[in-house]
Amino acid sequence: MSTINKYIDKNKKRFLDELLDLLRIPSVSADPKFAGDVKKAAKFLADRMKEAGLSKVKIHKTAGHPIVYGEKIVDKKLPTILVYGHYDVQPADPIELWDSGPFDPVIKKTKKHPKGAIFARGACDDKGQMYMHVKAFETMQQTGGVPCNVKFMIEGEEEVGSDNLEIFCRANKKLLASDVVLISDTSVIDNKTPSVTVGLRGLSYVEVEVTGPNKDLHSGVYGGGVANPVNVLCEMIASLKDKNGKIKIPDFYDDVVKLTKKEREAINSAPFSITQYKKELKIKDVMGEKGYSTIERTSTRPTLDVNGIWGGYIGEGAKTVLPSKAFAKISMRLVPNQHPDKITKLFSKHFKSIAPAGVKVEVRPHHGGFPAVTPTDTVEYKAAHLAMKDTYGKYPIPVRGGGSIPIVAMFEKVMGVKSVLMGFGLDSDDIHSPNEHYGLFNYYKGIETIPLYFKYYTELKSKK
Repeated sequence: MSTINKYIDKNKKRFLDELLDLLRIPSVSADPKFAGDVKKAAKFLADRMKEAGLSKVKIHKTAGHPIVYGEKIVDKKLPTILVYGHYDVQPADPIELWDSGPFDPVIKKTKKHPKGAIFARGACDDKGQMYMHVKAFETMQQTGGVPCNVKFMIEGEEEVGSDNLEIFCRANKKLLASDVVLISDTSVIDNKTPSVTVGLRGLSYVEVEVTGPNKDLHSGVYGGGVANPVNVLCEMIASLKDKNGKIKIPDFYDDVVKLTKKEREAINSAPFSITQYKKELKIKDVMGEKGYSTIERTSTRPTLDVNGIWGGYIGEGAKTVLPSKAFAKISMRLVPNQHPDKITKLFSKHFKSIAPAGVKVEVRPHHGGFPAVTPTDTVEYKAAHLAMKDTYGKYPIPVRGGGSIPIVAMFEKVMGVKSVLMGFGLDSDDIHSPNEHYGLFNYYKGIETIPLYFKYYTELKSKK
């Protein structure tokens, strides 16, 4: 057993207890009533970073939630790795669907996690994965030292669009100067098949409002005589796709890069069972854009989905009301070359154009982000390739993720550095959903692998 593994094994319980304490803090960035808890989580993190041995640890205020920074400069001649993560979490709603309290972490064994998994909001996204880096740094400090410079930048607004992160990065370019950004906010294929995410989809997120009459009306007196905004909204949304699942917004696909046959074959070569996929989700069949596999639909093709829809009376019992307004939140996942601002404008123009005369439509843009693809022939990627080979016993497979981490493109644009997405979660860990969880195997595997990334990255950079 290596010195690193011995240290991790000796401190396993403490590493876990600290993460559980962090998970008990409801740092929900989207809801103002949790603002105090978000600050509490930032302080908790800053204290643990100091204890781990980082210097210049500081909680930086922003116009929103704070950013926690810390560093260890070994030698200015050595390369610098910037670790990024986030300590904020998604809202826990609907709470009634959780088997245990979302901020009262419990450990249970599951089929995917026979060694146990932590059930709590933020367990995988991203407190568990982010905190691996703090413990990996501590492990390096206590077992021979960190082989290169490291900087930590952990934010509290990722789940609401990272509105203040770019401002902070532009104002602190010198402080954040680095050679690569290391991020653990993605997944592996499974616990026996490691992978490194080399592509992410972008995002355009909007909220739409459809207004009919100037007030709620009696559905018996006015029904059939005026437009019902809920009915209209449903019809408008239904018209956004054709029967083959293709999005009907004019010019939506103009910038989509067509993948080659070889690229499509490589994407579909990743281990995937459609039978198991349907079984886990308890669905009879899959749906999506005709002509593409499920892997392609969820990683390399753009999408349009309704994330929430409401209007009228939704309380107990019956109320025969014809609502004045109806609302929906809609997200569009984007692929390389699609510009989120352009897509938002195309959506807005089209959605307003299909509204019938009896209603008024408003489209409010929310956060968005650019898609990103990272090369696999760089020192940055190769270091992850070698590190995972050592801990998993096999080389990782490069995969494209279906989600969005908009800051990846921002880091390259603002700071001129590429990111490496070396995550350790599983797609089945229910992030953003009730009963989110993160395997103990995955947590400790990350702490074990990250020091090796530092080792190989430093060695490979020295040979260039």
